[in-house]
Amino acid sequence: MAYDGMVTRAIAHELNERLSRGKIEKIYQPEREEIVLVVRTREGRYKLYLSCAGSHCGAYISEEEYTNPPSPSAFCMLLRKHMQGGVLLEVVQKDCERILEIAAESFDELGVKSTRRLIVEIMGRHSNILLVDDRTGKILDAVKRVSIDVNRDRQILPGFPYEYPPDGGKVPFDKVTAEEIASWPLLSEREPSDVLVSHIQGLSPLMARELLLDAQLPADWEEDPEGRIAYAQRIAARLADMNTRIIAEAAHSHSLSGPAPCVYMKEDGTPADFHVLPVLQYEGRYECRRFDTASEAAAWYYAHRDASNRVRQRSADVTKAVNAALKKARLKKQRILEDLEEAKDGERFRLYGELLTANLHAFRTGDPEVTVTNYYNNEPLTIPLDIRYAPAKNAQLYFKKYSKSKVALKEKQIRLEETDKDIAYLESVADLAERAQEVSELAALKEELIETGFVRRRKQSKAPGKGKKEKPQPFVYKSSSGLDILAGRNNRENDYLTFRVAGRNDLWFHTKDIPGSHVILFCRNKEPDDRSIYEAAQIAAFHSKGNRSENVPVDYTKVRYVKKPNGAKPGMVIFTDNHTVYVEPKRP
Repeated sequence: MAYDGMVTRAIAHELNERLSRGKIEKIYQPEREEIVLVVRTREGRYKLYLSCAGSHCGAYISEEEYTNPPSPSAFCMLLRKHMQGGVLLEVVQKDCERILEIAAESFDELGVKSTRRLIVEIMGRHSNILLVDDRTGKILDAVKRVSIDVNRDRQILPGFPYEYPPDGGKVPFDKVTAEEIASWPLLSEREPSDVLVSHIQGLSPLMARELLLDAQLPADWEEDPEGRIAYAQRIAARLADMNTRIIAEAAHSHSLSGPAPCVYMKEDGTPADFHVLPVLQYEGRYECRRFDTASEAAAWYYAHRDASNRVRQRSADVTKAVNAALKKARLKKQRILEDLEEAKDGERFRLYGELLTANLHAFRTGDPEVTVTNYYNNEPLTIPLDIRYAPAKNAQLYFKKYSKSKVALKEKQIRLEETDKDIAYLESVADLAERAQEVSELAALKEELIETGFVRRRKQSKAPGKGKKEKPQPFVYKSSSGLDILAGRNNRENDYLTFRVAGRNDLWFHTKDIPGSHVILFCRNKEPDDRSIYEAAQIAAFHSKGNRSENVPVDYTKVRYVKKPNGAKPGMVIFTDNHTVYVEPKRP
């Protein structure tokens, strides 16, 4: 766990130093388990990010741009009521726990000054964010409500008194004495680091191992009291030194705290861990990327470690919706094909009607079938009959079936073409979702699916009249000769680039028969060089489903030859006068 009690202490000191006495200007809830407080101080505006999501719980100052939902949640509205416009008094840590308390003072609806505490419990999947009335100690609400059915010992519901999570009898790491350490069974069946974690509050397994690094345990823990006391004194001294360094680091005094907060990087460039203290276990194993503050280290770590998780989670939601729509469309296509096969028997119905009309004298009402001579090949043919109807009526029924089959053949063919277009569109959305790198891209794709009718909009997901259309932000590149190349992130942007941004003589690129982005090479009213065309084709291949292939066909033509059929789905076009080039997917 990267965010342990020691990191919490450093963050608490930093937030208290930078944000206390600041005004809470705005409050957002970008996701269900995330809260953003915008705090203005004399030094400037800061965004305090709070999360109780299991995969990225924590609190830190962030510079990331968060998308504000069009319709705020009930908890967000409650926070705005009690905290927005108020003064942030302090940020404190509960003992050495991973619990931060943000006290804010504001005027209530009666004009009475009151204090509320926003409590952030940073505990993995059990994390939570609660608003508590400071005077009564009662919970006003929480991001995650916990009823008696979930936890009999600790309910988190509006109106209930707030109780801290049980500490398990642990001793805070800043109050541990050598005598207490000497009394613990460090040479029991468990690892010594596990014993320390089970007895010291706020100590993570990583820092427990750091405490014991290069420290020689007495050979006989029980029979060597002097060695045990000396060893315990060394551990207690190391803990005290760690606490001093944490406080000094939070005050930006690196001369006292040693190295600045560090994110430890794997060979592939992804973060492995971070901490406000140097971790000797990682030296030589991971590369250290240093930051000025604990918030900067935490923000960078979670953004680069967790962005992929958040994108994958959102991508899974979009992909699930697309796959459901694709399954439905493919099933529809299968049924249409079956109906088409049946409709192709229409000629047989016409033949039956003609033969029955020519042989009305050969059968009577109530006959289940009749055998007549087929005058087209002079062979006998048995025709089934409806025993309820007279001979002439049976003939009329077959002519009616023939007429219906002719109409059905034409209508089913049209429906088949429409279904094929839907499948092609959904496959393009599935490809875009798979290649998305930001949450905003996936949000745009989901909105696109809602607007095209493949996904239903949830109730209250968008307030009437308050919807904000996201500004197009296509991928931007430069060719080696300096020409601009733009690629759409979704089908809406594809249409925007092709029909609103590109000029008639600019070049349009798209992978041949493969879902992908529209790519525009802006020619500036000149003939582009072959190198720029090749690079634009490489970008089109890169932003397509074939981006892992080695030789991808890419069609290109002038924008004037690209047309959008009436009623076509976003991103669906037809084009002529095209050329094809085979390239290896690549970004310049």
